[in-house]
Amino acid sequence: MTEKEVGKVRIDLALIHFPVLNKNQEIIGSAITNLDLHDIARAAKTFGVDSLYVVTPYKDQQELFKELLDHWLKGHGAEYNSKRGEALELVRICDDLEQLFERVTEKWQERPTVLSTCAREKHSNILPYPLVRQRIFNGESFLFLFGTAWGLAQEVIEAGDGILPPISGAGSYNHLSVRSAAAIVLDRLLGAEE
Repeated sequence: MTEKEVGKVRIDLALIHFPVLNKNQEIIGSAITNLDLHDIARAAKTFGVDSLYVVTPYKDQQELFKELLDHWLKGHGAEYNSKRGEALELVRICDDLEQLFERVTEKWQERPTVLSTCAREKHSNILPYPLVRQRIFNGESFLFLFGTAWGLAQEVIEAGDGILPPISGAGSYNHLSVRSAAAIVLDRLLGAEE
């Protein structure tokens, strides 16, 4: 992606904390982490993403979120490392998927194409990265959903329009951190082509 293309794309990310799965495939809510917010926001800023939404209905988690942002945007962290605050300015909080979809639709004045990410391979409606990349640079708006814990609940996947292919490595181990997955996905979709 060239310098001129940054800011032309209409892309948002959402980090879903509820509903997600635990290792037993049960629906749970997961905790917000400082590392996820920092690292995904930095990747989002690097690749020209408009906003990173954090989705959780839990008020204590929303308070933690606000404290973290206040520290880096207004508190000592803003003086200590302004670059981190610059990335964290992209981050917003939502109570649930409905509120997320409403906000993004209102912002772009259209409902974006919503694509989930998932490490599991048995899904229909998988859209290949080159096709999605082409659609992005043709001006289509997208919202990419990333799951915490052991991944997105099926109801979240079904609320979207498709799924990106899983990220696979050389072996059978397939349990990337959401921070790593987000960076890889962004590079595949928006990174410079060699």
